[in-house]
Amino acid sequence: MTTIRIPTPLRPYAGGESTVAVSGGTVGAAVDDLTQKHPDLRQHLFDGDKLRSFVNIYLNQEDVRYLNGADTEVAENDTLMIIPSIAGGLN
Repeated sequence: MTTIRIPTPLRPYAGGESTVAVSGGTVGAAVDDLTQKHPDLRQHLFDGDKLRSFVNIYLNQEDVRYLNGADTEVAENDTLMIIPSIAGGLN
């Protein structure tokens, strides 16, 4: 199984869990499995069928956008991390 780390702001929508074991051969399949296990997460991660632009997913420390995106293959002991972007700046 692949593990997905859930950031603190999203844990209430994942039953309070900090990590969730998921199945799937790709990043997209793993995230789909996550949202099937915890449906409340879907609205925070997706806009329709597309991952929200401010949600970043890392596979073992690498941003999947620079790999093959949702089609990036995952292996048994891989770790995915959901990292929401934080907006802000200096005034």
